[in-house]
Amino acid sequence: MGTTAGPVWGRAEQQDFRSRVRGTLLGVAVGDALGAPVDGLGIEEIREAYGPEGVVDLAPAYGRRGAVTHLTQLTLFSVDGLIRAQVRRDTGAWHPPTDLHRAYLRWAATQRDWGPDERREDDGWLAREEWLYARRGPTRSLLIGFGDARMGSLEAPKNPGEAGPEAAARSAPFGLLVGWEPQLVIQLAVECAAQSHGHPTAYLAAGAYAVVVHGLARGDSLDGAVQRALAMLAARPGHEPVSVALQQALGAVRQGIPTPGRVEELAGDGAAEGVVSAAVYCSLVGEDVRHGLRLAANHGGPSAATAALAGGLLGALHGETALPPAWLAEIEGRPTILELADDFAMEMTQGPALHSPAGASPAWLARYPRA
Repeated sequence: MGTTAGPVWGRAEQQDFRSRVRGTLLGVAVGDALGAPVDGLGIEEIREAYGPEGVVDLAPAYGRRGAVTHLTQLTLFSVDGLIRAQVRRDTGAWHPPTDLHRAYLRWAATQRDWGPDERREDDGWLAREEWLYARRGPTRSLLIGFGDARMGSLEAPKNPGEAGPEAAARSAPFGLLVGWEPQLVIQLAVECAAQSHGHPTAYLAAGAYAVVVHGLARGDSLDGAVQRALAMLAARPGHEPVSVALQQALGAVRQGIPTPGRVEELAGDGAAEGVVSAAVYCSLVGEDVRHGLRLAANHGGPSAATAALAGGLLGALHGETALPPAWLAEIEGRPTILELADDFAMEMTQGPALHSPAGASPAWLARYPRA
């Protein structure tokens, strides 16, 4: 899997890119935190608990306001794996799915261990962040997918019957590889999704979502990015359910005022393609980021996954300054998320100044070991 000559990074381009990276990762976290308290509740139950408008502000989950779930945790490890792939390339080894898999195994350790293990020298800095050592509703498919060292692949996927949205919801970072061609982005997202979600609709929905984020991060409109994803899906066997779901999201935009019922209808039984479709719809019809995320959280489907996916889209589209400041102020792990976002942006725009086969910044290698 090669890469391509990236864009020429002037200062303004670097700053725009960093804002979109921050926006994407913070958007995922904010959506996740908004949806977490109501995840799995029906719309009537949500209204009973939070009033006629449903949940309109961050509410307590897991013992605090602004708590994130396993979806944000895994998204951060996706970023960590992508940076590590770039760094390890200096050694002549280039197989990003392996680096992502290793990152997801580091996440799995956070779900088993009490806290960071200082003896694991190749952990890097992210796996030493204590707040990540909290179990936040990880699904069985994730715990099984990353429960042993065997890496699932497209030829031999883990959990071949698993069609849930969790793999899509950790895939926004693949879309931030703006120097890559979209074909490579969809391929990497699909291969990494199959490590835990082996059903074609699950891994193709993850690939489609990554390509939409990629279009947004490169400056496309959301509608244009979805059209590009549809064109790329068409060549892949088994794409029909995902393509139909995305087309339904585009069609629903013209059907009048958005309602929880419409979001729920798109989300369907909570499989990956429906949840991605619902997130695209909420992002298209939302008057602003806050409205789009509220739409994505207030329905009877998987609220955390829908809102996390919508947050990634809206953050990539508008950048970090469009996210509601009062929500950002409360979000769990914000310093970690910002640090990781800035590291990713720095690696992607200025990687050669940080490391090369001839030499490297010792601090960078301590953060992102080549092992």
